[in-house]
Amino acid sequence: MSFEQIAFVSLVLAAIPAVMVLINLTIYRSPTRRDGDTDQAISVLIPARDEEESIGDAVRAALASRGVDVEVVVLDDHSTDATAAIVREIATHDARVRLETGKDLPAGWCGKQHACHQLSKLASHPTLVFVDADVRLAPDGLRRMAEFLRRSGADLISGIPRQITGTWSEKLIIPLIHFILLGFLPMLGVRFSRWPAFAAGCGQLFMAHRAAYWAIGGHAAIKSSRHDGVTLPRAFRQAGLKTDLFDATSVAVCRMYRGLDELWPGFAKNATEGMATPAAIGPWTMLLFGGQVLPFLLLPVAVLTGDATAFATVAVATALAYCTRLVLTVRFRQSWLGTLLHPAGVVLVLAIQWFALWRSLRGREIPWKGRAPITETAT
Repeated sequence: MSFEQIAFVSLVLAAIPAVMVLINLTIYRSPTRRDGDTDQAISVLIPARDEEESIGDAVRAALASRGVDVEVVVLDDHSTDATAAIVREIATHDARVRLETGKDLPAGWCGKQHACHQLSKLASHPTLVFVDADVRLAPDGLRRMAEFLRRSGADLISGIPRQITGTWSEKLIIPLIHFILLGFLPMLGVRFSRWPAFAAGCGQLFMAHRAAYWAIGGHAAIKSSRHDGVTLPRAFRQAGLKTDLFDATSVAVCRMYRGLDELWPGFAKNATEGMATPAAIGPWTMLLFGGQVLPFLLLPVAVLTGDATAFATVAVATALAYCTRLVLTVRFRQSWLGTLLHPAGVVLVLAIQWFALWRSLRGREIPWKGRAPITETAT
């Protein structure tokens, strides 16, 4: 393959997410802001394991919800810190809060899915919201989500909250969640079909009709999964139900991880249920490296060789990669450092995927929250 042909391939691979993002942003929108109440009764369900730094703010944010009848149920999943004490203190001042103690983890279950399954049985209201302990709901967030759920006709909805990033590794990697979602998943398929291949969501924030949730068997349908952002919507779709996505930037905020020590295992633990499968890792590497990294590597080569055609091709590919990321940065209020170092972030994401696959092939899956992978003996 000639240099000009390689340059053209990089241009095509950079153009795919650029075009996809422009189309998807017309569909992936925030729930509308409307005055008045929805009269919706909502159970906010929060699984918590050693979340003393975040659980108080998560509960208080949910309690501050306007325009809905809300209860907040927190499941203390065998925490070894002050998580339960913090929730218990809040509950003494607000009867809408309930603290429950989680049961022992059965064999074959992921800890989070087991906690969510227990929470769903404790809910009093017909609309369920599963929210991570590091998510802060906006005061009108639940009302707007409930309105979107009603208008969309979906049985399950999800959105990516605004991601707060502190350290350099967070700024490089976490904003790529939006880039990968909107750059490679056709939102038309998400919205207008029920095909499981278009299943997508964010495990930080789900809202579902309780009747539909139990029709699929609840979280038992994905009990061994660590990647509920994909597997829960897929379970709904496999049952013939509808799922949908919305932009949750103004609905909730989340500080997902703090530093590379949390981020690397956090992303790697569920990578083999997404990009890091043996069948998927090759195409994803080609798409991401070929379209988002290769143009930057080819640019100086094109300058040195003096090949005007190749230089023009690579320059357009580079501009497409940067402009696509720039559009997402502005839209979702992301890190400018991450945007500037976009190719480095892509390399890090791919490194995590290959690391996860390598660990999986060696039978060494990644523990999380002090628990061994479910492939080992559960306690």
